[in-house]
Amino acid sequence: MTAGRGPRNASAAIRAIRDQAAPATLLACVQSVWAEVVGPAIAAEADPVSERDGVVTVACRTATWAQELDLMQDRILERLNASIGAIQPGSPAAIVRRLRPTADRSRFNA
Repeated sequence: MTAGRGPRNASAAIRAIRDQAAPATLLACVQSVWAEVVGPAIAAEADPVSERDGVVTVACRTATWAQELDLMQDRILERLNASIGAIQPGSPAAIVRRLRPTADRSRFNA
């Protein structure tokens, strides 16, 4: 047995593997910080599902939630881009230009 080496924390090992396995895409970054940025209430009602040219499509449980996200878009974008910038500093590709909220109940469990 090597001196000074104890058992490793499993969550740290899993986190390291997850970070290596996660695709380095803007959508993956958005998905990783989404719940933290929007809070649990919105995260339960809306999920980022795709991205193209900096526009992130967010599937919402109802049309009302889609409209609410559209109205809150400026604040969400500011916080979202700040969080993504902390993950990928200086990366111009890591900028969310716009959210495209859509009502898509099929993505949510009954």
